[in-house]
Amino acid sequence: MALTVASPARLWNRNFNLYFTARIMSVLGDTMVPVAMAVTMLALGYGVSGIGYALGAWMGAFALFVVFGGVFADRFHPRPQMIGADVVRAVIQLGLAAWIWIGHTPLWFVIAGSAISGVATAMFQPGLSSLVPQVATDVQKANGLLRVSQGLATMGGPALGGVLVATTSPALAFAVDAGTFAVSGLCLAALRLPAFEIDRSGSTLQNLRFGWNDFRSRSWLWAVILIWWVLGVFVWGPITPVGAVSIIGAHGKAAFGYAESAFGAGSVLGALIAIRIRAKRPLLAGGLAMLLFPLMPLAAALTPSIPLLTLGYAVSGIGWAFWGVQWATTIQTQIPADRLNRVSAYEVAGSILAVPLGQAVSGPATHLLGVRELLLLATVMSLGCAVALLLVPPIRRLRAVE
Repeated sequence: MALTVASPARLWNRNFNLYFTARIMSVLGDTMVPVAMAVTMLALGYGVSGIGYALGAWMGAFALFVVFGGVFADRFHPRPQMIGADVVRAVIQLGLAAWIWIGHTPLWFVIAGSAISGVATAMFQPGLSSLVPQVATDVQKANGLLRVSQGLATMGGPALGGVLVATTSPALAFAVDAGTFAVSGLCLAALRLPAFEIDRSGSTLQNLRFGWNDFRSRSWLWAVILIWWVLGVFVWGPITPVGAVSIIGAHGKAAFGYAESAFGAGSVLGALIAIRIRAKRPLLAGGLAMLLFPLMPLAAALTPSIPLLTLGYAVSGIGWAFWGVQWATTIQTQIPADRLNRVSAYEVAGSILAVPLGQAVSGPATHLLGVRELLLLATVMSLGCAVALLLVPPIRRLRAVE
């Protein structure tokens, strides 16, 4: 696996500045929600199952509708679709904040709000990939910087959410979250983009079929998605609700936010490394980095002292971010621009479709296995997924496109 150091390239311009701001604000809002939702569900007496149902409703709605978001983005244009999604998400979060502030928030309302927000995010997400080549002069460098922004937001969002719910009320956290989506929408509206090639031929069903055929024709792509199914059910599904119970039970409410923030800090470092290093076989390099990822569920399971807990989350974040840059760059350079939204939608849906299943069963699974045992199982399965990335030939042999 040959590695080279990336040459400097001018990247910062008006469009990228706006897109970067929109991205960091959107992720900041998204990362505040799990902390606020976990504390809210526990405070309302809904327990681990309530957390799983609320987060699962968001993820399930997202997974079901994201392929349609990709088709609509290719048929029309991703930017107005993303702006509309930000408006809907801001309104939903304000509604949740208001009812939580009033009190006696029913579980159905939280689940319904999460589901609607998930649909809006499904309309937002596919455009993220196709806009990067339009606002950036260097795709890998842009993805690295965007991963840095995601890491910073992941670091700041949970910490801010943890402080807000610990010192004030979850309602304020949801209100601040609404503000982040408003800023994101305004930045996207201010972009000045070049002409976007639009193909409006064929029906929605035909476009869905076209995207699926393109997706399944790339063995490296669906092989990663199959591995991500296992990761979604056994790791990403339970890690937030079960990890929250484990960490909050051992160290208090704010500690969960600190751990998530440490993961964000590690993500910043991993992204900075990915900006500088270009691998000839990017998915092989990303798979090696993913060997660090199991430290997050392991730390959540063992709940050591807070310094060791946050260290485990931080090192895990390094591996996750490095993989993320390699994966995003591979998707954006291997797939033609005129079908990128549709194929990316299938990739995103496949990546996270199993997560709501893992979230929904996390409550019953803790009763069956126990909190610590379930997190240790997640550790073993995440290590197995990292090893699989290294062993599957189409993944490890795929060469970078210059």
